[in-house]
Amino acid sequence: MAENGTTERVVITGMGIVCPLGHDVESLWQAILTGKSGVAKTTIFDASTFPTTFDAEVKDYDFTQYTNNPNLHQHSNRGSGFVIGATAQACKQAGIDVETIEPTDGIERSRLGIYLGAGEGSVDNDVFFAAIVEAWDPDKNEMDWGKWAQVAFGRMDPMCELEQEPNMPAAHIAMLTGARGPTRSCLTACAASTQAAGEATMLIRRGDADIMIAGGAHSMIHPLGLMGFNRLTALSTRNESPQTASRPFSATRDGFVLGEGAAILILESLSSAKKRGVEILAEVIGYGSSSDAFRITDMHEEGRGAAQAMMAALTDAGISYKDIDYINTHGTSTAENDSIETKAIKAVFKEEAKNTPASSVKSMLGHLIGAAGAAELITCVLAIRDNIMPPTMNLMDPDPELDLDYVPHKPRKCQVDIAMNESFGFGGQNNVVIIKRFS
Repeated sequence: MAENGTTERVVITGMGIVCPLGHDVESLWQAILTGKSGVAKTTIFDASTFPTTFDAEVKDYDFTQYTNNPNLHQHSNRGSGFVIGATAQACKQAGIDVETIEPTDGIERSRLGIYLGAGEGSVDNDVFFAAIVEAWDPDKNEMDWGKWAQVAFGRMDPMCELEQEPNMPAAHIAMLTGARGPTRSCLTACAASTQAAGEATMLIRRGDADIMIAGGAHSMIHPLGLMGFNRLTALSTRNESPQTASRPFSATRDGFVLGEGAAILILESLSSAKKRGVEILAEVIGYGSSSDAFRITDMHEEGRGAAQAMMAALTDAGISYKDIDYINTHGTSTAENDSIETKAIKAVFKEEAKNTPASSVKSMLGHLIGAAGAAELITCVLAIRDNIMPPTMNLMDPDPELDLDYVPHKPRKCQVDIAMNESFGFGGQNNVVIIKRFS
């Protein structure tokens, strides 16, 4: 709570991103506005015999350019490496010192917190599986775990186990920024970084922190990640045309495209932002969260959890569905998500559903899993800044059952004052954040 007993308003003062469409916010935005795809053949490992042979990778990235102390982060997993760059960018925009023993930005580090939606890091697959091969006893047709331990102990990175933990990216942010305030890490699948932004907002509102570094980081582009999603039949197998494989709301959609990256937003109390004299990019006005309580892999048929989260966000913001100018959908390009999300939007927006533009940047960006929501929230801020709605690409053959305005093919110049960002995760977690133009 603020000193006068009122709830703090929460604003966005910095943004940073490392993703398949670029290593900074403006590169991301220009790629989206020109319909560029971040999808290509998998290069991180040989996926040529997998059902899906493509993904959306972060390429030509080196986290050491963002830190003067690379040794502190030398064991970082792929997601942690991405988040170092995204955090450094966001902090620079927000006027937050990094890697400074005695910061001069006037921010009390005990009031600077972190909330990250981050996924588990991957093991050292080559060493892990090589040890399994060497320790397999063909005579007994079973593993010799004693031998496996001996082989693995001599070869595996001693920090490998720690770097698998989903809170490690947050730890790297803390080392980079000196943040000692409330620190949270959530792993609610594809809804994680939207949850992080929403709950970070709540922490600031109730006075637990002045500033929160919020967002997500994730990479599941490794053999187990790719094969796991293939086995779930969740990924597109359009190997002959990777760049058009992610086609949300299309009749020929056949699954999402696995991506990776990190996205960070600096959330700050309005009083803190005004005191520091930093530019305010947008205001966070609503957050809603729910669970489907249905199935692990399937959304409820009527979209009840998604609709509930949207309604909760609208109630928290104190506005009507009629006030929303633009919806950044979860829009994964799976048969189930796109149809049920459309159904949920219709349930909430009623007569305004077909008049409220709703697009999916996953059509270009791929699905960044734990980092997806924060990356897409950044595009909402940019949509408000420039009054441009990002397009849904690859919508060549619209599904006749899905009849909303999905902003097909090209960006749309249009007044955008209030935007809703939706994220839904495996397990039935649903999180929605609403932002508005600051005034």
